[in-house]
Amino acid sequence: MSKIGLIMGREIKSKLTNKTFIIMTILAPLLITGFLAFIIKMSQSEKTEQSVLVVDDSKLFEDKLKGNEYIKLTFTSAKLEQAVNEFYKKNYTCVLWVSPTIIEGGAGATKLFYKKSPGFAFQTFIKDQMEKIIYENKLKANNIDPNIISNSRQSIKIILEKVNDKGNTEEQSAFGFFGFITGALMFIFILMYGMMVFRSVMEEKTNRIVEVIVSSVKPFELMIGKIFGVAVLGLIQFVAMGIITFLLSSILSGVFLKDAYTQLDKFKEQQEMVKKNGSNTNFNSLEKFDDQVEFFEVLSKIKKINFIEVFVCFVLYFIGGYLFYSSIMAAIGSAVDTESDSQQFITPVMIPLMLGYFIASKTILDPDSSIVFWGSLIPFTSPIVMMSRIANGVPVWEIITSLLLLFASFIIMVWLAAKIYRTGILMYGKKTNWREIGKWLFYK
Repeated sequence: MSKIGLIMGREIKSKLTNKTFIIMTILAPLLITGFLAFIIKMSQSEKTEQSVLVVDDSKLFEDKLKGNEYIKLTFTSAKLEQAVNEFYKKNYTCVLWVSPTIIEGGAGATKLFYKKSPGFAFQTFIKDQMEKIIYENKLKANNIDPNIISNSRQSIKIILEKVNDKGNTEEQSAFGFFGFITGALMFIFILMYGMMVFRSVMEEKTNRIVEVIVSSVKPFELMIGKIFGVAVLGLIQFVAMGIITFLLSSILSGVFLKDAYTQLDKFKEQQEMVKKNGSNTNFNSLEKFDDQVEFFEVLSKIKKINFIEVFVCFVLYFIGGYLFYSSIMAAIGSAVDTESDSQQFITPVMIPLMLGYFIASKTILDPDSSIVFWGSLIPFTSPIVMMSRIANGVPVWEIITSLLLLFASFIIMVWLAAKIYRTGILMYGKKTNWREIGKWLFYK
């Protein structure tokens, strides 16, 4: 056991002093936090102020087309040419021209002249209003009251309530996108550390250092030492990245989300007030959050995620998935002399990993489908697929069953890999194929 410990220490020391390892430990949390900041920024509505001069030659939209808190509309009776020539000298940001034949339709019925691109949100806001006004105008032309149509429409929001085996209910986050991200991260980590074992084994074999090492230790001890050494290294790096990410995320949350969470609490208070008072509520006294509802929904889902459960499961599935695949990678590394020769063996290993990644993407649309369920139990795909399900809520028995199958499969896989490793690690000059590896499995 002391020999395995020495090999583990050698692997850890060689990687901890590697500059690339140190840079990635710091850079990865920065990239993750930057990605989260980007998502948060994209979720928030843009508040770019626009001052729009409207030339309405159709006379249809005046007093009907409205702005909002950051879009100001000014109607003018000036000609289009005059408005375009002069608006750059004034404080207007855009000139909106409406054709006199817009009610008949046709391309080019509306044009927007701008100093700086007004953005998609602004264009959608104006376009939706204009389409609604034209729609109501055509209804009136056919003696149909637009209010009847408008009052007949009702938006529905579905709130998911999961019922457990005790009959208790709990509102679910149903944040499939977060689950998919954790599954994708698991795919990256397993592949990255598995390839680390593969390259370490192959380099020692290519440099013939292994011939010296196996004179003092058994091939099985060498393989296990490498696998466990990189596993400890991975946990060290993972914990370090987790701490850095947590600190950066806390700073990010304090800087960007402090006001957002305050507004979210106020929004929920107003909702409870409306539920309690009903039609007796003074709606004029309520603050408007129409353009932030989707952002509030994302924040609410994030707050419902059990990050401690996600972190613990991530560590357990990382260890199990890494041990399972690294034993395969160690066997492949011992069986080949060059990295180019390894492609025929690496590809079959990559297929179940990629399959797990694609099944994980299905959890966004259908987290309880049969293919997702079985994918979260089968050891080849369970680390990736199960992590993508965690955010949606998974019964404890499924997690325990999945982990037991994963670690039991590792024991079987490492036993098979040891048979390949002990023969292949000292074999040179012969191109290995699947038939040859099959024979090694039956050597005594």
